[in-house]
Amino acid sequence: MEASSLPLDQVLHGDCTELLYTLPEKSVDVVFADPPYNLQLQNELWRPNLTRVDAVDEEWDRFDDFAEYDAFTRAWLTGCRCVLKDSGTLWVIGTYHNIYRVGAILQDLGYWILNDLVWIKSNPMPNFRGVRFTNAHETLIWAQKKRGARYTFNYRALKALNDDLQMRSDWYLGLCTGQERLKLNGQKAHATQKPEALLYRVLLASSKPGDVILDPFFGTGTTGAVAKKLRRRWIGIEKEKKYVALARERIAAVTPSLIEDDSIYALPEKRSVPRVPFGSLLEHGLLQPGQTLYFGRQGRFTATVLASGQIRFNGVVGSIHAIGRECLRVDGKNVPSCNGWEHWFYDDPETGERRPIDVLRARLRKVGS
Repeated sequence: MEASSLPLDQVLHGDCTELLYTLPEKSVDVVFADPPYNLQLQNELWRPNLTRVDAVDEEWDRFDDFAEYDAFTRAWLTGCRCVLKDSGTLWVIGTYHNIYRVGAILQDLGYWILNDLVWIKSNPMPNFRGVRFTNAHETLIWAQKKRGARYTFNYRALKALNDDLQMRSDWYLGLCTGQERLKLNGQKAHATQKPEALLYRVLLASSKPGDVILDPFFGTGTTGAVAKKLRRRWIGIEKEKKYVALARERIAAVTPSLIEDDSIYALPEKRSVPRVPFGSLLEHGLLQPGQTLYFGRQGRFTATVLASGQIRFNGVVGSIHAIGRECLRVDGKNVPSCNGWEHWFYDDPETGERRPIDVLRARLRKVGS
């Protein structure tokens, strides 16, 4: 679907259960949804100092019963499924009030859950009545439209963001406060405005520059503001007119970098770089037939390089991956796969250092580029 046929970088005023069906099918890369939580508040909430808590009590969060909420949820999730590309993914955030019902409906509609994540709030609102645990987290579900389809996950970028440690599924982030919190007449403009740090992590993880991000519950435009900063395209749908105006004003004030270089906003994944067959190392003289490879830096097992680009271990011949798996099996580890590029080492004739063969692959890629 041509991007020009989409209302890109616009806030659409209306009900998402209707407007979603006006968008072209299979035109969106990522959906981030922050739907009404159906909090079912019965009474006002007061602090011990007798000040009233500014909780969610607006019309958009009121449903007569679970059946009405479920029908609403099914309608917007179905609409999102229509506009998502087959390779697309959907994020939805909620609390114990709604997330389990949303998750069940999401699965019923054919989405495939990739992860559930927990946003742990570093500064949660206290439980003023003292009758339950303090609600200090919200849950995000990350799901793909089509099970088994190739989707975007920027693993290396997330790892880099996390000081070169694998990004975990528990995200410790603060609430939206201070200058980031939008105000109207001195009061919170929106009761559930999400912090930009949360959306930054979501969009960095699951999209690329130029991808189309759809938020069917746009609110004050956090998704659009972060998408603009990261050079993603966005579409927002918002039912409340006052939020539409706020979101447009907020996003218009965002000034992205003037440097036209998408490499600033994307760290390529290893799987996106050119494939290098192991045999190419022999063709280019980086390894020699008959040379010894070592499984692991300490060389617990050794294998011989064959002229065919295979290796031999204990009389078994195969690829660096298959023989690597065989070594692990001998070592009592029955694993489904083994990345031979990371497990096999060679002795560098120039330095005498034992190095992973992956450095030779990297050298070939550099020559090819």
